Amino acid sequence: MAGEQSKQLVELYAALQPNASLVTPFEINVPQSALDDLKRRLEMKRWPNRETVSDWSQGVPLTRILPLVDYWRTEYDWRRCQTMLNGLGQYRTEIDGLGIHFLHVRSRHQNALPILLSHGWPGSVLEFVKVIGPLTEPTGHGGNAEDAFHVVIPSLPGFGFSDQPASTGWDMERTAHAWVELLRRLGYTHYAAQGGDWGAGITTRMAQIAPEGLAGIHLNWPFVIPAHIPTEGLSADEQAAVASANKFLGEGSGYFRQQATRPQTIGYGLADSAVGQLAWVYEKFRDWTDSHGDPENVRRTRSSTTSCCTGCQMRQHHPHAFTGKTGAPSP
Repeated sequence: MAGEQSKQLVELYAALQPNASLVTPFEINVPQSALDDLKRRLEMKRWPNRETVSDWSQGVPLTRILPLVDYWRTEYDWRRCQTMLNGLGQYRTEIDGLGIHFLHVRSRHQNALPILLSHGWPGSVLEFVKVIGPLTEPTGHGGNAEDAFHVVIPSLPGFGFSDQPASTGWDMERTAHAWVELLRRLGYTHYAAQGGDWGAGITTRMAQIAPEGLAGIHLNWPFVIPAHIPTEGLSADEQAAVASANKFLGEGSGYFRQQATRPQTIGYGLADSAVGQLAWVYEKFRDWTDSHGDPENVRRTRSSTTSCCTGCQMRQHHPHAFTGKTGAPSP
């Protein structure tokens, strides 16, 4: 069924736009050898000494990472995730010299508004899978037909199943232009955009570019940070916001400075160690979600974290583990 739907959508693209033939169906097909290799890496881990504090102030506590790694090694089912993604409708297309992967799920409602959803770091298209149904089929989720959307969810450059740039320059503005081209290529002339984290910056740039057809944007991280954080004449809410920003700069921005200044150096540890990749990401589930200090309070945190890390590890160690339906290798 998914294959037939993919074929129908590609035929629709070609009918709407002459260059839409550049859009090709995509399917994940991770070889068992890649999953076996990941399991071996998880079994051969080397634990650091326990932290010297009784909280998260030095990072992920050893007692929290132990059961999560054991779950990833013995219980997590990547094949289930792979089947789910393949059933949604995945595609790839080349934009500005880079292969871009995206999900595209059209609503059955005739007047549905197209919307592009942009994820952030450390995320993927998996962030949005639970909203695809309510957006495309609102009548089945307590909404009305006029609430329907056609959903487009791209993987950011270097993320998931999109290509990794070979040089610098893929900033928010360049990605925003790529998303505008993606929507044009799909035949959409009137659409909305949404984003959070890095995706919020890209979505903001889309609004600033103001392409013809962009009806509006939605952000869950408005980019309104002043060049200099004020210290005087602040309301209680503003004081709380300033305190939060200063706490992040003082205690929570280490990952950001490392990735922004020496990404290659940290890349060796993240690529070589599955446990290192997991801890690097898991910490942010605790800090950036409504976890109330405990990431296990967030529903399905384990599956969400390990899905993200499994994809990272597969991509890093097995660059040809993901193949299109034609069988051609895809980074």
